[in-house]
Amino acid sequence: MRVLSSPGMARLAGKVAFITGGGRGIGRATAERFAEEGAKVIIAEIDADSGAAAAQSTRARGKNCDGDAHFIHCDIRERSNVEAAIAETVKRYGGLHILHNNAGGSTPQDGPVTTAPEEEFWRAIKLDLFGTFLCSRIGIPAMIESGGGSIINMSSIVALKALPGRDCYTAAKGAVAALTRSMAVEFAPHKIRVNAIAPGVVLTERVKKLMEGAKDIEKLAAGNLLGLGLPSHIADMAVYLASDESAITTGQVLSVDSGATVV
Repeated sequence: MRVLSSPGMARLAGKVAFITGGGRGIGRATAERFAEEGAKVIIAEIDADSGAAAAQSTRARGKNCDGDAHFIHCDIRERSNVEAAIAETVKRYGGLHILHNNAGGSTPQDGPVTTAPEEEFWRAIKLDLFGTFLCSRIGIPAMIESGGGSIINMSSIVALKALPGRDCYTAAKGAVAALTRSMAVEFAPHKIRVNAIAPGVVLTERVKKLMEGAKDIEKLAAGNLLGLGLPSHIADMAVYLASDESAITTGQVLSVDSGATVV
């Protein structure tokens, strides 16, 4: 039986979390859940309007559990942005225990390797893969100083099963899965766990627009055994990976996909 959190039982009490792309979709849902579980949450977001709105809603969700939130404008593709954001996180909240490398995503410009624009390939690689690499590179020393913690990367079921027609996104997310495994081994001596979530089709506003007329994603969605996913489903997995409940879970790419990878 699941025991619901109260102010004295918050699962992330005393933890500081840094969430990239936290202004909308999965990132915002995760920020709100983390605050509900007592975390101090930094929403690192390139869009100022959505980032500020997400911080406000996240603070409201966490007010009864000692959770808090603060928005920092950050382009995770730029080293100086990430360095400043991590430094502000530590200054404001005193450390860093959870790094959720959430920012990323596919676009309609993706396609087969023979026809996809090269600029779309580099867009996906720089945002999804390099952004994860850069935030980890700069965030890990702060996590080590804080005594360890949890890194949660965002892969995708396209890293685990074929999805023709999205070779740029597939390449980036497959690389994130591989990076997750190697980082888990490298930083275990520092008490840092590194895992990735591999969502299926999750009904964020971005994905709803992407699905319009996209036969490949419609086909993928049709294989969901328990219905399409919601951002809250991914956020619940992120809470588990961020909490001490996952104390010996590391190096894993965990599918949250309504069974799509088994059909």
